[in-house]
Amino acid sequence: MTNPLPDPFAGQPDWTPLPPRPIRLVPATGLVDLRGRRVVVGLPGTGWRGDLRADQRVVQNSRTYVPVIPENEWYRAESEQVEVFAPLVPVERVWVETLGNRPVAGVPHAPAPRLVSLDAPSHRPPTPVFEADTATGRRVVHVAGPTERRDLRAVTEPYSGPDGDICVRVTAELDWYRWAWRGQPPTTLEVPVHLLWIE
Repeated sequence: MTNPLPDPFAGQPDWTPLPPRPIRLVPATGLVDLRGRRVVVGLPGTGWRGDLRADQRVVQNSRTYVPVIPENEWYRAESEQVEVFAPLVPVERVWVETLGNRPVAGVPHAPAPRLVSLDAPSHRPPTPVFEADTATGRRVVHVAGPTERRDLRAVTEPYSGPDGDICVRVTAELDWYRWAWRGQPPTTLEVPVHLLWIE
């Protein structure tokens, strides 16, 4: 009885769900509607800042600017209908998060470090939550078949659920941020870890 147990998934690479569509960053100069879109701002050669939302462009003295709001403030303004301060960032220093094409089945996930250019912001490919060092507070995507549920935050690390499944509890981003500004605990959903990806 020294033979190892056979792998029930051997020869069946389709048993794992496909990763979600990756985030692509495109210059804000080419997009028409920016209101509510996730953006990254920065300066080539210096650095980048994310977790921001944009409002519609503003033109002042023949220059175009984008009002940029920290994501928690954007959610508070939308939910509570309050005014928040939005600094104006030159449009050429703003990149918008868009969704790329879904990866093809059978292409291995490569978590190895990679070098990037400092000319434009880069974004990591989606990472399975079970491969991530931490999950709590991170943006996650719940993938169920062809459906991707986004705008979620993990509120726990992986744990053993009541049926023995490894799970993570998630909540809608609005509830995540409302928890911060009101102290109101969010409504959460238990999701098996193999269906979650760090965005």
